[in-house]
This record gives sequence, structure tokens and C-alpha cells, in this order.
Amino acid sequence: MGSPNTRTSSSSDSELPCSNYIPVPDGPHSPAEPARREVIVIFCGLLVLVSLVAFNGYSWAHSNGHDGDHHHASSSLPTTLLTVTPNELELSPDTVPWSTWQTTLSRGVSAGVSEKSSWLFNSNNGNGESYPWNNSMLSWQRTAYHFQPEKNWMNDPNGPMYYKGWYHFFYQYNPNGAVWGDIVWGHAVSRDMIHWFHLPLAMVADQWYDKNGVWTGSATILPDGQVIMLYTGSTNESMQVQNLAYPADPSDPLLVDWIKYPANPVLFPPPGIDAKDFRDPTTAWITSEGKWRISIGSKLNKTGIALVYDTNDFKTFERVEGVLHAVPGTGMWECVDFFPVSSKGENGLDTSINGENVKHVVKVSLDDDRHDYYALGTYDEKNVKFTPDDFKNDVGIGLRYDYGIFYASKTFYDQSKGRRVLWGWIGESDSEYADVAKGWASVQGIPRTVALDKKTGSNLIQWPVAEVESLRLRSDEFQNLKVKPGSVVPLEIGTAAQLDIVAEFEIDKKALEKTGQSNKEYKCSTSGGSTERGTIGPFGLLVLADDDLSEYTPTYFYVVKGSHGQLKTSFCSDQSRSSLATDVSKKIFGSFVPVLKDEKLSVRILVDHSIVESFAQGGRTCVTSRVYPTKAIYGAARLFLFNNATEATVTASVKVWQMNSAFIRPFHPDQSNSF
Repeated sequence: MGSPNTRTSSSSDSELPCSNYIPVPDGPHSPAEPARREVIVIFCGLLVLVSLVAFNGYSWAHSNGHDGDHHHASSSLPTTLLTVTPNELELSPDTVPWSTWQTTLSRGVSAGVSEKSSWLFNSNNGNGESYPWNNSMLSWQRTAYHFQPEKNWMNDPNGPMYYKGWYHFFYQYNPNGAVWGDIVWGHAVSRDMIHWFHLPLAMVADQWYDKNGVWTGSATILPDGQVIMLYTGSTNESMQVQNLAYPADPSDPLLVDWIKYPANPVLFPPPGIDAKDFRDPTTAWITSEGKWRISIGSKLNKTGIALVYDTNDFKTFERVEGVLHAVPGTGMWECVDFFPVSSKGENGLDTSINGENVKHVVKVSLDDDRHDYYALGTYDEKNVKFTPDDFKNDVGIGLRYDYGIFYASKTFYDQSKGRRVLWGWIGESDSEYADVAKGWASVQGIPRTVALDKKTGSNLIQWPVAEVESLRLRSDEFQNLKVKPGSVVPLEIGTAAQLDIVAEFEIDKKALEKTGQSNKEYKCSTSGGSTERGTIGPFGLLVLADDDLSEYTPTYFYVVKGSHGQLKTSFCSDQSRSSLATDVSKKIFGSFVPVLKDEKLSVRILVDHSIVESFAQGGRTCVTSRVYPTKAIYGAARLFLFNNATEATVTASVKVWQMNSAFIRPFHPDQSNSF
């Protein structure tokens, strides 16, 4: 079944050995109590740091002015926390010194970034201690095949498109540091959306209408090949306005130079809309009357809305009466996206397609909770209205693209391959101080194809673009491994920091029949994570684990038999024991995943150092996590199967590829034909 590079293990006729069950430890890691001397030193250091935070934060604000052949021995997860000795708490020679960790004022969602800068004093261990990161740990966190700049802060994806043989990716970027601020547009190009070349900045904040930030925007490619870029500018008075830009040289396939329309802005906030609640124009679509139409996110009180404008030339716009869609209680809608999906065909659709066998998607990024929500429905062009198929799953209250860390996403139609591709910003969940110390913050998720799930008809399917498979190296395959309740099974693949994992699970049918019915509602985020044992779950994989299981990140299924005998399956990712560090977020992510009759439970997981992207049931439910291990790094990173159910044995088949680096680097002219 595998290639010559594939090693295969099978245990179809026998069960793996299993030790007596030892329960998974509850809750996140906590460090051991340090000796009195260390406590005094840390306490004094924190007092000094508090003073520095106040002083430097004040200074920053005023200076910036804005915000088979394998034998698998079964083991069990440990019952006690790994102790951290006083010596381990001392700074090693290459520990990042406090003096290099600049501080900033606390900034929240209104400034365009999730709250982070207060985390040092509100960390998981409750005593405000920061973990003593060293350069080796921080260097390991940088990804190998996900897109990120060479340094500094990045957030929203902007204006992705395919143009003259190149994929273009623009993004919100701070050229001056690893925190949000001074936002301009970064730019990179690729032949395959995996191997990227960094280009010079596309647009900088050099005009009154974008002095406080060249914010998010979208690209539209006209039928004659012209490229139109609309983007939000934060003016010198922090009003949000819409601006037009276009390539200086359309014959240049790299689109290095851009011109801002001399008569910008082309749109101001309309009456009744706050000056700071008018942003992120969509890709334009053409109406049956030949006009171009866009939508812009906003809110009225606590009702999220999508405003609509028509234009003939992208220089003058007419406000369309009413709104494309509105949902009370959802707050500000950012990064609105609107696109069609085929209910019959497999290919993606151009943004302007409408008619028979077409559904539409409205997606918004909620400023209030920093998640991306979408709804499927019908678009009435004449009345400029979107009607969701299911009001219980309306925009902002129902389905999400991703149930982990995934925000400000943007799709584009890839005309070269007839597919719709989704980009999403994956922020950090460590402290802002650690970001400054390592010199960068945020990555982009692997681009995903997006299509309607033809089997359910009620959700989208997301899947990593096929090009990422070009990075696959040696593979290991494990077939029909029977994993008994309470088992943890090491998968001998070598190091496990850069992986592409595909796994299937079958639950023992006798155990399913014996399982009693329950009205229990399981929710990943409020459960005990991988420690909460049920009759049928949790079971799955432990990624980024060390040999002693002092650190591990479970990605797993949890199944409940409902009152009518129907199985309800949740898919979760548990960060609660992902790291010994105390200044990182350790949440449990996940949601319900539809599983149809006779389907095996399946998952694909992309592991790339500090990011883990998981796709359940072919991409019906997706979860992205950021994890920051201190021991399960470099050659010490391992992979395990686990089954923490109380009754059910599961049979697992797993194939794992080691992944190469994408070698993302600056562009040089002689590289234009390198692929």
C-alpha cells in the first residue's frame, strides 16, 4: 500500500498490550514551588517589571500616537505533574533577558488585535510568573511550511489572487515590530501557494486617508484583466474610509508597484454609521445590470450588518438601500466575504456566478469574539438580500470555518484551477513579551479549498490545497491497530515536529451496542478535555508530545449515544497539557462534526512546529491550535495514539509523512522560473 519509503505495521489479528489504566491528569500544568530565594528574586523582578510596563507603555503610546515491523509498547499517561526544580527555573545562558522584552500599552479588539499584553500578569498559574523562555525554545516555534514574514507582526490576509502565472498574497504587516501597529501591506508571490517569495511592501501609510493604517482589502480581476484593489484606510483622524489602488505596471506579473487613486477616498462612512465601524470591502461581483457590487462590514448598535454599494468604475459608488444581511446581537462585522458555491459540481465558482444549482455563503469575522462564522443560503439579486437556509445557523450564531484560532479569513477564486481558496490568519496564544523576544508574531494557515458538502448539503468542506503534498517526504504506515481503553501507543516515526497525518478510527461494534443512551451534551470547550472519560471516547492522537508525556496535545473524537440511539460525535483539540510554560493560553477547542451512516471517523492533521491544523471527516469540522512546548521540541517531539474511553476499543489505521520545509525567502529576479 505504501511507496518504497513507507514502513508498514499491522496488528489486525491481535490487540496491542495495555497496562492498567492510569487517569490523565486534570487541568493544565503548574510549576513546582521554587525555593525561597527564587521566589524573592522573581517577586522583586516583577515589581521592577510593573514599573517598566507603566513607564514604557506610557512612552510607547505618546511616541506612536495610535493604538508492521514496529513493536508498540503501550504506556499510560502520568498521574502526577512533572516537577520543575529551582535550577530549571534559573535563566540559562541563552535565556532571553528581560531587558530585551519591550512593553506596550494593553490593546484590545478596538485597536485591531486580541488582548495579549496583560497576559504576563494573568497567566495560567495564577501568580503572574513568566516562563523563562530561551532562544532555543523560541527558535523552534517558527514554522517550516506555513507562510509568515521574515520577522515582525502579521495579521489579516489581503487581496489574494492568481495573476499571470503567480499567486499573490498581501497581508497586514507591521514593519517596525512584533506587535500590532504601523500597519502596511506586505506582499509575497508563489507558483504553488506553498513556496513563497517575499517582495517589497506593496502599500505603505503615506497619505492622510491611510496615515493610521493601510487596513484590510480585496482584489477584483475584471474581464479585461485589470486588477482593482479596494482597501480600508484609517485616516489621520482615525476615520475608516475606502480607497482604490491598482498596479503601476499591469504587464509585470509580480505586480511590485502600486498606485493609489489620486482622488481617494472613494467611500466615507454613511450617515448613521460610526466613523470607526466601516471597513474591509469585499471582492466585487457583477450584477445582471452590468454594475459591480461590493459589501462592507459595519454595525448598528449591537446588530452586525453588511452594507452594499454599486459602481461602474470603482471610483464613484452608489449606496444600495437596506443591507445584504443583518443579525442582531452579533456586533461589528469585520472582513465580510460573499461568494457562491456549486450544489452540483465539484469546482469552485467565480464570485459573480448566480442562478440554478448555486448557493451563496456569507462569512463574517466577529470583532466581539474573534471568530469567523458563515451561513449558507440564497442570494436575491433584485432585492439585494441574503436569506440563510437555516436561521438557527445564521451568520455569527452558528457554523464557523474553524473552531480554534482562525480569523479575518479571505477567499478568492483561483481561475487557473477552477477552485475557491481560503486564507486565514492564525494568531499567537503566547504572551506578547515572548513575541517581542522571538521577533515575530502570527502565521497564515495552509490555504484551503472550500466547497459545499454535497453529502450533507448543510455545511462547507475545507481541505488543504493539494500542493502541500509536494512537501511530503518519508512515510510510515500503521494498519488496524487495536487500541484498548486506557491505552497510549507510541508510533515509532522518529521526530514529529513537521508532519502530515491521515488517520481512520473504527469503534468496536459490541461496545457500541452495549453503550446506554444518554441525554448528555458534550461540549469540547467546557469539558475536561482528554481527561474526561466516557464510554466511547475520547480517542485520537497525541501530537507534539515528549517521551515522558510531560507535554502533549490531544486531537480526538468523543462520541455520545443519544436518547434515540443516534451517535453524536465531537471533534476536539486540547491544549491544557501542551506546554509546561505558564504564560501561554491552554484552551480546549472543538465542536460537533457530522458523521454519516457507515462512515469511519477520519482526521487529517498538519503539524508544523507551533501550529497544528486538524480536519475531521474530510474537512466538515476544522480546528487550528497554537502550541508552545518546552520539551517536546526538535528531536524530542513524538507522536502517540491514545484511547481514554472506559469501554470501547478502537481500531486505528494511520499514515504519517515527514514534511519538508517550504524554504520561504526573499525574491530575486533569477528565480522567476524556479518552479
